[in-house]
Amino acid sequence: MGTVSLPVFSQSDLGIFTDTADVGTVEHEGSAKYDASGKTYTLTGSGVNMWATSDAFRFLWKKVEDDVSITTDVAWANHEGEEHKKAGVILRAGTAADDPYVDVMSHNEGLIAMQYRAEKGGPTLDIRTPIQAPATLRLERSGNVFLAEVAGKDGVFHPVASFSLALPETVYAGLAVCAHNPGNIETATFSNVALRNDGVVADNARVLESTLEVVDIETGLRTVVRRAREHFEAPNWSRDGASMYYNRDGGLWRIPAAGGEPVKIETGKVALNNDHGLSPDGSHIAISASQPGGQSQIWIVPAGGGEPKLVQGKQPSYWHGWSPDGKTLAYCAERNGNFDVYSIPVEGGEETRLTTAEGLDDGPDYTPDGQWIYFNSVRTGLMQIWRMHADGSGQEQVSRGPASADWFAHPSPDGQWISYISYDKSVKEHPPEKNVTLKLAPLAGGDPKVLVTLFGGQGTLNVNSWAPDSKRFAFVSYRRVPR
Repeated sequence: MGTVSLPVFSQSDLGIFTDTADVGTVEHEGSAKYDASGKTYTLTGSGVNMWATSDAFRFLWKKVEDDVSITTDVAWANHEGEEHKKAGVILRAGTAADDPYVDVMSHNEGLIAMQYRAEKGGPTLDIRTPIQAPATLRLERSGNVFLAEVAGKDGVFHPVASFSLALPETVYAGLAVCAHNPGNIETATFSNVALRNDGVVADNARVLESTLEVVDIETGLRTVVRRAREHFEAPNWSRDGASMYYNRDGGLWRIPAAGGEPVKIETGKVALNNDHGLSPDGSHIAISASQPGGQSQIWIVPAGGGEPKLVQGKQPSYWHGWSPDGKTLAYCAERNGNFDVYSIPVEGGEETRLTTAEGLDDGPDYTPDGQWIYFNSVRTGLMQIWRMHADGSGQEQVSRGPASADWFAHPSPDGQWISYISYDKSVKEHPPEKNVTLKLAPLAGGDPKVLVTLFGGQGTLNVNSWAPDSKRFAFVSYRRVPR
C-alpha cells in the first residue's frame, strides 16, 4: 500500500521527538513508542530499503534548525531475517521518499555505514567503518558539514567520514528502521538517545575546529589524536613513532602520537608555513618559514629546537622532501614567474632545477631508495601525480582512475605505497574547507583506493605524514563549530 502517516503524538508519547510516520511505499504500517521508565524508543517498520533514489522505512523525528547532534545505541529484537535490515540516526530534508539526507545505519549483519543522498531523487552513496555493531552511533551537523562517528566496545568514538552537503536549514532529525524486505516487519530498540540542537549559528559566531587523526591503511579505522578549536595543519611523525609534529600560529608543535598536550618547539623568530619534516636520522627538522616582511625560505633547525640555519635564501621556496641519505633537500620554488621542483644540498649552495614545464610543479618527496621523486604537476591542465628520477629525468604521470585534482604524493617508508589528497577535478589550487579524499595507491603502479573521506584541503596532508611502520598515516580534518 502507499505511504501511511500516523497521527501526531504528544511529546510524552514520543519522548524528545514529535512525529512519526512511514516514509515511502510500505506493505506494513509501522509504529514508534517511547518507554519513559527505561528512556528507550522502539520502532517497528517495513520497507524495501533506504538506498538508490528513494527510501521506504519507519521514521521518528523532530524538526530542528541548523547545528544538531544525535546519538544512540541500537539493538534488534531478533537477528533473524535480512542481513541488511538497518536502524540508526538520520538527518533528512523532508519526509518524501526521494528527499536528500545523511544517516548512520547499523545493519543486522554488523555493518555500520554513513549513507547520504546529495540531491532530491539522486543516488545514495555510503562510507563504511571497520567498527562492527553493536556500537554507539553519532551524527553531527555543523553548518553544512556532516560528521559521523561510531564508538565500539571500548566506548571511544572514531570518525567514519565528514563532508559538506547542502541540506535545508531546517531538517528532520530522528531515528529510522528499515526491514530491507517489503514483506517483512522488523523491530529495533534505541537506547541512550541524545539530541542536541544549537539552532541557527551565524558565520561570525563560529570558530575553526581542527582534528588530528590517524588512519590504519589495512582496516581503515580512523583515530582522533587531538581535537581543538584552533587552526593547526600538516602533521608528520618522529622517527621512533612516539611523537607527531604540526604547525600552528607560525610555530612548530610536538604532541605524543597517542594524544596529549602539545609542546612548542623553539624555531627562532621566523614564521613557519605548513612545510616541515625530520631528517632521516631524526637530528634536524627542515622548515619553510619567512622572516618579517619576506616570503618563504628553507631552513633547518635541531630536532629539539633552536636557532634555524638558512639553507635556501631565494624567495619563495617551499621545502617538501629529504633525500634518504640526508644530504639533499627537494622543494618547490617560484623563479621568473614559474613554479618548479628544485633540489639543493642541505649545507647550502647552488640549486638544481628538476622540472621545466609551464605551470605549477609542487610537493616533491623522495622514495626510500632515493631513486625517484614523486611530485604533482598541472602540466596536463589538471593537477596530477607524477614521478621522475632524482636527477629530474624520466618524468611520467602516476595518477590513475577517475579524474580528480591530485596533490602531495608521499611514499611510505617501506616503499610499498603512496598516499595523496584529491579534490574534485573542478577545484583549482589546494584551498581549505573543501570535500576531499585521501587515496592510497601501490608505489609500483596500480589503481588507487579511497581510504578517507573528509572535509579539509589545505593543511590536511601537505608533508609526508606516514608513521615509521608504514601501517598508518596522519592528517587533519576541519569544520566550523559554534564558539
